Amino acid sequence: MRTPPSDRTNRTAPRGRWHRVGSAAAATIALLFAGFGTAAHANAAASPTSPNVTWTRACAVPGKADEMACKALRVTGGLTAFQKARAEKDGIAPKAANAATPSGYGPGDLQSAYGLTSAAASNGSGETIAIVDAYNDPNAEADLATYRSYYGLPACTTANGCFKKVSQTGSSTSLPSSNTGWAEEISLDLDMASAICPNCNILLVEARSATMANLGTAVNEAVALGAKYVSNSYGGSESSADSSYDSSYFKHPGVAITVSAGDSGYGAEYPAASQYVTAVGGTALSRSSTSRGWTETVWKTSSTEGTGSGCSAYDTKPSWQTDTGCSKRTISDVAAVADPATGVSVYDSYGITAGWYTFGGTSASSPIIAGVYALAGTPSSGSYPAKFPYNAAGTSALNDVTSGNNGSCTTTYLCTAQSGYDGPTGWGTPEGVTAFTG
Repeated sequence: MRTPPSDRTNRTAPRGRWHRVGSAAAATIALLFAGFGTAAHANAAASPTSPNVTWTRACAVPGKADEMACKALRVTGGLTAFQKARAEKDGIAPKAANAATPSGYGPGDLQSAYGLTSAAASNGSGETIAIVDAYNDPNAEADLATYRSYYGLPACTTANGCFKKVSQTGSSTSLPSSNTGWAEEISLDLDMASAICPNCNILLVEARSATMANLGTAVNEAVALGAKYVSNSYGGSESSADSSYDSSYFKHPGVAITVSAGDSGYGAEYPAASQYVTAVGGTALSRSSTSRGWTETVWKTSSTEGTGSGCSAYDTKPSWQTDTGCSKRTISDVAAVADPATGVSVYDSYGITAGWYTFGGTSASSPIIAGVYALAGTPSSGSYPAKFPYNAAGTSALNDVTSGNNGSCTTTYLCTAQSGYDGPTGWGTPEGVTAFTG
């Protein structure tokens, strides 16, 4: 796999915090910041990794109790950590949105950060990752082709059998209505699955709407079509119906189902609270001078924005989860990058100006972990892959995240990172695929 320009730049950028750049670059950056005063989310002052980054949510807050919202966060202004390093090295200040070239982490960066470079090159052939989202993205295949071509990943198209898009009923012709916000989510999910497992096939299953019933039906369809790895980058409020949703939509032994933990800070969401899924929290990912070359903290931007975690009010605690702070299911199990200030590159063209964007949110971390499961190989029949990281708990197969928090809580580990298990990041982030095998 060739090394694209953005990955080369990021790998050679100086590590650690951003130092002072030359006067010309500084002037350019100052002008860039000046144009971002009215972004949809004024989170600038709270981001520890990149204090001038602003972003907007791709999907609206659900209007009904049974509706889900996607968890994609699109950067609209400021400089991400990636761009800061690039500005220092090259003396330029790349755009944060609609750029001609990527402005976030690419496949090489993510594979390096999570010890997956070797596995991504050789594993995944014949495996299918399913992406479940609501509504239709008419440009999904074309946008995916642009992303994969830029990064030198193998083509994944309908024609060569790698890519397939269907509705929740399995139809490839009768698709849902299109939706611009969910199309951004779809682009993010497809690109992250590609970044982690370039040799995997991708199945996109589009639900008729964002209700749990329709999204759950789409999950069932993904499994029926043979996917052993199913990513779900959406969530909503818990309800007393969740136990029935569990048995109807998420109880699929032998299938790794990943779900975003949420983007609203401390607090439980469904379906991340399902006992049958791997709940995926979010981190801020930055380069460092450590032997790993990377460092991570809990993603938190403000008291209301950061990775989700906490105790389910309704869902049964799985037998392999033994922490004592929650009598029912505890969120999360594992984590991956989600902070928009250390976001990932995505190509999208539907409903917004076609180009490269930087995205964050636990929408990024869920398909990343689904891709890691796919690299690890087909789960054994009858197993629940959510258990696998618990088997490797405390080993070098996971990067233990020990700093940061996502809010306030009475039981400290549920909202604050610590050695070993904690709510915001679970047992940690991947270091290779060992923790994700049966």
